[in-house]
Formats: sequence, C-alpha cells, structure tokens
Amino acid sequence: MKALYFAWVRERIGLVEEEIAPPASVTTVAELMDWLKGRGENYAAAFANERTIRAALDRRHAKPDAPIAAAKEVAFFPPMTGG
Repeated sequence: MKALYFAWVRERIGLVEEEIAPPASVTTVAELMDWLKGRGENYAAAFANERTIRAALDRRHAKPDAPIAAAKEVAFFPPMTGG
C-alpha cells in the first residue's frame, strides 16, 4: 500500500510518500495510524493526536473505523478550512 503524507504530517515524518506493509492485524484507518506511530519518533510526533488527522483511502475521505483491506493508497493530512 502506498502512504502519502501532506502538510505538517509530511513535515513531521520527513517523507512525501512511501510503500508500507502493515500486518494483517491492522484492519482500519485508526489501527493503521497506531501501527505507524510505532515506526519511530517522527511517526509518533505526526500521529500524536489522531483526532487532528484526516485520512483518504484511494482518494476518498475515510473515517477512522474504515477498513483498509482493499485500499491501494492511503493519504494522511490535517483538517482543511476554506476561505
């Protein structure tokens, strides 16, 4: 699965994108964020407050309980506001 990181999530992790292979026990967006936190201090900092991060699976907004099984791409970004 390809993971994409945007805005301050990207800045904290230090990557724009990467290929990830979470274990089979990781089945939802929320579990994926928890798993990513364990990959290092930069990930832990980026996902410290999961409520401030939005996700998209295959370019469609996804809630934390959304299943990730069929997704080819996951994107993480902060909430956006219009102006």
